[in-house]
Amino acid sequence: MSSETFTLTRDLISRRSVTPQDDGCQQLIADRLARIGFVAEHMRFGEVDNLWIRRGKAAPVLCFAGHTDVVPPGPLESWLSDPFEPQIRDGHLYGRGAADMKSSLAAFVTAIEQFVSEQPGHAGSLALLLTSDEEGPAKDGTVRVVEALKARGEHIDYCVVGEPTSVERLGDMIKNGRRGSLSGEIVIRGAQGHVAYPHLARNPVHLFAPALAELAATMWDDGNEYFPPTTWQVSNIRAGTGATNVIPGELHAHFNFRFSPESTVGVLKKRTSEILERHGLDYDIDWHLSGKPFMTRRGKLVEAVSAAVSSITGIDPELSTTGGTSDGRFIADICDELVELGPVNASIHKINENIVVEDMDTLSRIYHQAITRLLNGG
Repeated sequence: MSSETFTLTRDLISRRSVTPQDDGCQQLIADRLARIGFVAEHMRFGEVDNLWIRRGKAAPVLCFAGHTDVVPPGPLESWLSDPFEPQIRDGHLYGRGAADMKSSLAAFVTAIEQFVSEQPGHAGSLALLLTSDEEGPAKDGTVRVVEALKARGEHIDYCVVGEPTSVERLGDMIKNGRRGSLSGEIVIRGAQGHVAYPHLARNPVHLFAPALAELAATMWDDGNEYFPPTTWQVSNIRAGTGATNVIPGELHAHFNFRFSPESTVGVLKKRTSEILERHGLDYDIDWHLSGKPFMTRRGKLVEAVSAAVSSITGIDPELSTTGGTSDGRFIADICDELVELGPVNASIHKINENIVVEDMDTLSRIYHQAITRLLNGG
């Protein structure tokens, strides 16, 4: 296999950029794009490398966004080949980050290079926003870059995030929004005692059980035509001292809302507290909001990307707001229209992560056509 997109994907996978490390990925991309007139701004916050690189000063601004960091590979003995030495087998390229999302980064670059060679005097501006903190806490990455851009009045008109959104075939799903994510850590207080003398203790597990059942059964909202209903899930629950004859004094639980725009953070907190108080619980909750819901309705960006997918692959892509969060939740603060489109996500974060080899060039062609439609009305 020999193509610019394949070669760059392979080079990026070879860099061991386990979050929050970048291992030179951003510099590699910056050096390539500098040759065609991009001006790079490296922004390092804490241990996190970020890159904002732009060509042009005029509107509209079309930005491609993504991350150079990858999740840890897991047990190396379970991989069929070294996760950081990309290998082709049966028409697939294997390596950590192959699908999430170094192939998207390579496709960004080669699509932009081709477009600029064809249209060196193109309208508007092209930009990339890259971070090495998407797979980690996401506190010193894209969110910090967006804050810096916002503070100096920079605005993005269109953004394409290269997250792996496809399900069965490349291009079959475009994310045009994401649900919000609100987490809570709750402490239920009881009174510790001996299991043989329950009348002298208050078991927080027993106290919490009816409230837990109600929380799990509650319909928080009905969603809307773009978003599924809000969900509430417990991710961890623990209590006890380790001894089998002791009633615990406290119960700790972690839970998460994935919420639609039909519910607000304030309402979700209020309804949660009302349920807990109705059951007479002595509790505290530590809340953490990691992202508000956002959505891009059909407009220039959705139509351009959808048309590019259809033209290149023959697929009519589905618009969806399902799944987890992405850095799109931060970029939406300074961006009018944002979508996510990338490779098939079946192997992401797994042992033997991979991408179909031919999909890399196809993705580059889709991005190239989207650029052409947005910046030159093609």
